[in-house]
Amino acid sequence: MPPAAAVSPPATPPAAPAPPPATRPANVAPSPVREIPALTARPEVILLVTTGSQQALTLLATALLEPGDVVLVEDPCSLAALQAFGFAGARAVPVPTDDDGILPEALDEIAARERPTLLYVVPTFQNPTGRTLPAARAAVAEAAARHGFWIAEDDPYGELRFEGEPVPNIAGLPAAADRTVLLGSFSKVMAPGLRLGHLRAPAGLRRACVVAKQAADLHTSTVDQAAAARYLRDGDLDAHVAGVRAAYRARRDAMLAGLPAALPEGSRWNRPEGGMFVWATLPGGRDAGALLATAIGHDVAYVPGAPFYAGTPDPASLRLSFTTHAPDEIAEGLRRLAEAFA
Repeated sequence: MPPAAAVSPPATPPAAPAPPPATRPANVAPSPVREIPALTARPEVILLVTTGSQQALTLLATALLEPGDVVLVEDPCSLAALQAFGFAGARAVPVPTDDDGILPEALDEIAARERPTLLYVVPTFQNPTGRTLPAARAAVAEAAARHGFWIAEDDPYGELRFEGEPVPNIAGLPAAADRTVLLGSFSKVMAPGLRLGHLRAPAGLRRACVVAKQAADLHTSTVDQAAAARYLRDGDLDAHVAGVRAAYRARRDAMLAGLPAALPEGSRWNRPEGGMFVWATLPGGRDAGALLATAIGHDVAYVPGAPFYAGTPDPASLRLSFTTHAPDEIAEGLRRLAEAFA
């Protein structure tokens, strides 16, 4: 019984948004030491605490989507997001991308044709490609306002920037303020096993997500919330994240240094400015999925890119994660990968 079948983005931005209703504040709130990025621009907004950002996406699908509704997605897109939309009975329609992410002109054209309910986008260090959408974010916000669809902006990796300048969230742009849901997670910045996320949405949609969450699990683990709140109060998360960034940068650099010798001649890959992933494409019609068994036989693995596509898959694509292993282990893994691809 999706309560938000009746929740739809306003056709035009309201002249003066009504204040949010009085609700219980989230257990995890900004501390004097550090603020949650979702609250930095609009500290008056109430967050819904979720059991990881994946649950936030599932709640959003429950609240917004009816079977047959159209969700626009980047192509390629997070596999977990495609699964969430599929379970909701929605139809995922791919929007073409380039090396910077989603193409605004294609988004505008497809939105006019498909009349979508929602656009799902990871604009900063996207999963699976590691791409970051630059100045075109304003065009995405304007397309949503023009065609009347919601935006789900998933931002689990935004704080993992090693180089370059931060790019403002789509949710902070005036054209998108009344129609964007911002999702975040502590698992990428505090501890990988901490299934604690948050959802920021306009009040009406947030209320529908609260009802969906009550039906799902009543509330997120109070133990996890208390642990995170204690860490935010007594620890220095900024210093911890700075250490994570430094470690990940060294690991990314090790991967980029070893890829020319590891992948077949003619392969292509990107250089992400942060996040967790490098996206590569093999040459000459090679199938990364078919080659995976050979790689595993050499005690190394990667994720084939084909399952990430809502449209026609690229079998030559693959995702390489650089976050788990130290630089010397990455070098050894790439040596094994070179043997597998030889």
